[in-house]
Amino acid sequence: MGYIPDLNEAQNLLEEFNQDKFLLKHGKIVSGIMGYFSKEHDPENEEFWRVTGLLHDLDFERYPQAHCEKTKEIMIDRGFDDKLIRAVQSHGFEIVTDVKPEHIMEKILYATDELSGLIGATAIMRPSRSLADLGVKSVMKKFKTPSFAKGCSREVIEKGAKMLDMEVKELIEITIEAMKSMGDEILD
Repeated sequence: MGYIPDLNEAQNLLEEFNQDKFLLKHGKIVSGIMGYFSKEHDPENEEFWRVTGLLHDLDFERYPQAHCEKTKEIMIDRGFDDKLIRAVQSHGFEIVTDVKPEHIMEKILYATDELSGLIGATAIMRPSRSLADLGVKSVMKKFKTPSFAKGCSREVIEKGAKMLDMEVKELIEITIEAMKSMGDEILD
């Protein structure tokens, strides 16, 4: 069994490989979403879920053409646990890896990574620029508009919801609540 960094170590590692404010913020958002979902599914391992969310795009700024593969190399070099490496790799399933999400945590990471971007983009387009008054209906409307936040794959979101035996609306609702729990500063 390898090493699992704590949140502070994970944050330092993320900052070592990323300077882009968007990527740093995205890691923080996905970490928060993972922590929120862990409370229901695996509360005793919340920090592990948060670390996984924080590090899921570790290599993206420096190595976008080798996304997930470079993260695997970095994590192996640092002696990280295979469970963490596998979870991070699984979020790129059928995009950049063939590692299929199997554990509930992996499925949630896969499903909410893209969705967090769609929800954030929807929130900042509202007059309030806030998550506080954001509802599922608004996000579903944008979900059905392929030209809106087109970098957020609807196909991945749909596949992720299916993996979790959820309707897309239900996944959106819980993910909105997860993001609301972090406050509007995540949108800045």
